Amino acid sequence: MATASGEAPLRILVVEDDPIDAELAIDELRDDGLAFESRTVDDEAGFRDALETFQPDIVLSDLALPGFSGYHALDILRAQWPHMPFIFVSGTIGEEAAIEALKRGATDYVLKGRLVRLASAVRRALREAQDSVARERAEVELLRAQRFESLALLAGGLSHDLRNILQPLLLTSSLISESEDPELRKHGELVRDCAKRGLEMVASMLSFARGARVEIEQVKLAALFDALAMLLRGSVPRNVTLAFEKPEDDIVLEGNQTELQQCLLNLCLNAMQAMPDGGTLTLGAVASTLEADFFREDEANVPGAYLTLRVTDTGIGMPEAVRANLFRPFFTTKADGTGLGLLSCKRIVTNHRGYLRVLSESGKGTTFELYLPLAHARENGAEPAAVARGRGERVLVVAEKAGKLAMLFDALDLNGYAVTTAQSGTEALQKLDTLGLPELLVMDADLSLMTFVRTLDALLERDYTGPVILLERRDAPVDREGLPPDVRFRFIAKPVAVPELLRGVREELDAAAGDGGS
Repeated sequence: MATASGEAPLRILVVEDDPIDAELAIDELRDDGLAFESRTVDDEAGFRDALETFQPDIVLSDLALPGFSGYHALDILRAQWPHMPFIFVSGTIGEEAAIEALKRGATDYVLKGRLVRLASAVRRALREAQDSVARERAEVELLRAQRFESLALLAGGLSHDLRNILQPLLLTSSLISESEDPELRKHGELVRDCAKRGLEMVASMLSFARGARVEIEQVKLAALFDALAMLLRGSVPRNVTLAFEKPEDDIVLEGNQTELQQCLLNLCLNAMQAMPDGGTLTLGAVASTLEADFFREDEANVPGAYLTLRVTDTGIGMPEAVRANLFRPFFTTKADGTGLGLLSCKRIVTNHRGYLRVLSESGKGTTFELYLPLAHARENGAEPAAVARGRGERVLVVAEKAGKLAMLFDALDLNGYAVTTAQSGTEALQKLDTLGLPELLVMDADLSLMTFVRTLDALLERDYTGPVILLERRDAPVDREGLPPDVRFRFIAKPVAVPELLRGVREELDAAAGDGGS
């Protein structure tokens, strides 16, 4: 659904039989700065057609029309689009009619004699509709998570039963393999190998099902590939060839084996689905050195030695329109997909201080490249002191660019902070009015819709007393002289390095606590 501040203009469907009234409503919205396209209809046939062909974001309807009614329009809309905002704009609506309208599912009502509140009603209705959709999706994902949790418990119990079956086989096979009969020894060795492989599969599947975050460990790449091959062995279609390029035994990563295994397994399963007519799935690894120009604006800029893991298929590939939305929450091209698998992969890679790239064209297959820092990548000096994790402190992050906002959210959220994000100063103030004051503010100095100075002034008027971390351009630093003297500021140059941000947030929160703050 489009928003008033989004790139695409709103699509507003007006149900009105009086052209002058329709024009007055449209003019009021334009005068208030809304960017939109509109279509006006005055009967049921036109209304039904506009829902299909115009696909509006919001409906504004008169209450009474010749041969048609706003109530009937509302019933038609709710049957097809339960979350789409519907606002009655009427000159005759009374208190009883207004109550009836809201009971039947209308979002709001505005009197024609008070069109000055129409734009604010439209903005609020769109925002509430987005929140409703988000809540519904969150509830669905919560139920999904609960099902996975139940599956993990089932896998735990099943693993014990399978161990009880396989371990005696392993012991018995060892005795058989010591027989003097060569044929019997051969069968004993076969049973022993199968039992060992079964136990390894039980352990691997249990680890994957639990999916619990563990401490960072030394992960041997060869062992990771072996575990992945074992998990995939029963899932590879007959017409797909699996080609694992065996890595050297001494290649080591710092990370979480369960999470890396989950990420690679997801990518491999997606790759097999992208080859309905068969093909080759290749998993390989090469050493890489990333230079400063590799990193995007919304990524931490950390040049150095990395390991590149490549998951490549020879399948149908992806057009640009699909590639551009791959990591958008709930975006999927599968009929039964959740749109969260690749987003989960990206978060895992980011959590490992890595980077994810996608190379694909329609009809030419797809390659996912995971750039992960090697365990021995740091040289010339000791490891920097680890930054203490957050303890659930409330942090508000304000930045207009969605990519940068996502990067900042991931960095703080994965390190123990309760993060709220806003894409403008106006949205930040709305979040404050709803959720209360944060303990620390991280704000991009380059806000255009509502400058950081105006946003900060509004925050101070709401009694915000915590520290402020400003993200500034190196070539255009913030003028320190114009800042409020009674606010504790910290300045971090863009592009933001995640370790520097985390260190700054921790130090500012600790300093505020030491000064008697939150």
